[in-house]
This record gives sequence, C-alpha cells and structure tokens, in this order.
Amino acid sequence: MVSVVLWYIEMQNKIQDNTGLILQVPWIESTLIILGYGAIIVNAVFLLLYLIVFSFKKEIKIPRWIIIFNLILLGFQIYFHFIFK
Repeated sequence: MVSVVLWYIEMQNKIQDNTGLILQVPWIESTLIILGYGAIIVNAVFLLLYLIVFSFKKEIKIPRWIIIFNLILLGFQIYFHFIFK
C-alpha cells in the first residue's frame, strides 16, 4: 500500500520537482519500493502453498477470510504493478 501511495505522490510531484525523489532520503524510498514488489512474491507464494496443501486435503487452521483477502489483494497488486502502469 505504501508503494501505491508513493506512486501517487510521485505523479503529483513530477511536474513541480525535477529531482526525481519523493522522499528526501533516497534509501528509504528504495527500500519501500523493493518491499512493495516483494509483497507480490510473498503473497503469491503463500497462496501457492495453500493451494498445494489444500489439494492434499490436509487441514490448516487459516481462516477463510485471510485466503480470500490475499487472493483479492494479489489481483490488485498484479493489476497495479504490471497492467495499470
């Protein structure tokens, strides 16, 4: 979510400022961007592992709403990072 907020801030400041930085500390900005893209991988791996365990009919104590929320969130992440931009 921080990645999306920073992207919107960047789009607003791109016209006014030509430094290319959203934050005054570039290493924080870079870290947040890496974490934003890393969240896609973590979410996809979580859902893939759940699908594998579910296909073997093992019982897992993960609430169903977490699985549904992560599936919806993965859809939004893929759309925003790979289709929308």
